[in-house]
Amino acid sequence: MLSLAAHITPLSYSTHRAHLLQSRPLSPSPTVPAGAASASCAPRSLCFRRRRSSRLAAERTRRPTMAAAISLEAGGALAHDLGSAVVTGGVALALLKFFEELAKRGVFEQKLSRKLVHISVGLVFMLFWPLFSSGWYTPFLAALAPGVNIIRMLLLGLGLMKNEAMVKSMSRSGDYRELLKGPLYYAATITFATSLLWRTSPVAIALICNLCAGDGIADVVGRRLGKEKLPYNPNKSYAGSIAMAVAGFLASVGYMHYFHTFGFIEETWYMALSFLVVSVAAALVESHPISTELDDNLTVPLTSFLVGSLIF
Repeated sequence: MLSLAAHITPLSYSTHRAHLLQSRPLSPSPTVPAGAASASCAPRSLCFRRRRSSRLAAERTRRPTMAAAISLEAGGALAHDLGSAVVTGGVALALLKFFEELAKRGVFEQKLSRKLVHISVGLVFMLFWPLFSSGWYTPFLAALAPGVNIIRMLLLGLGLMKNEAMVKSMSRSGDYRELLKGPLYYAATITFATSLLWRTSPVAIALICNLCAGDGIADVVGRRLGKEKLPYNPNKSYAGSIAMAVAGFLASVGYMHYFHTFGFIEETWYMALSFLVVSVAAALVESHPISTELDDNLTVPLTSFLVGSLIF
């Protein structure tokens, strides 16, 4: 046997092996039964979703985030997150101070100045969410900045603290007691969205984008282009309501893509369509007279939260 095997040349061995392979009937691999591949993906949509989920998971592991890059230099997750909270709070405070200075100098009229604060503060604040790590405590650290602003609104609105420039930049009539309504609801909404929903929730995006971009743009556009009033509310216009829905939707889609690049949420057409539904619902509620009676800084985020929780 051994001598026979020793005399088989490589050529004769390969010829013999090829002959065996040709004469052997083709059959499925013993480890993969026939039809197993097709059975495992019997619903083609399920197979597609599985492949897509695995691809997204791989992308998330490959994507570098701001937090990953900075934490290497910070020397620890907690130190990094504390630094991120300081940076985020500092930028928010600097932005408020900037608009206070503009209000002092009378660069913009009071109503426009108030709406510029309304539009920019929440949206800029949300840009810094990816700075934080994935620790369980990070939403609460990030929420410190708007949480402190809640205290400021209470102190100013109750007359326990004086700041005429801030009152002028954030109130309609210059009355400090107004800060206990719209500005307080505004700060409470951003604090809630940050601490309890955070950056993995599309509802948080819908809340802040419809409150800041949607409601803010509605007032600016409505005052300038709102000649045609709504039949059920003469204080609101078609132009303002349409601008609110469009601005809230575009801002929401923009932040969906922004957080998707860091692997926090999945970017889908369904999510984009859901953002459109939430923005339209928020615009309809904002145009209703009840929003004037209560305050649209309360009704808009409440509507966005309820509708978003149902469809996302």
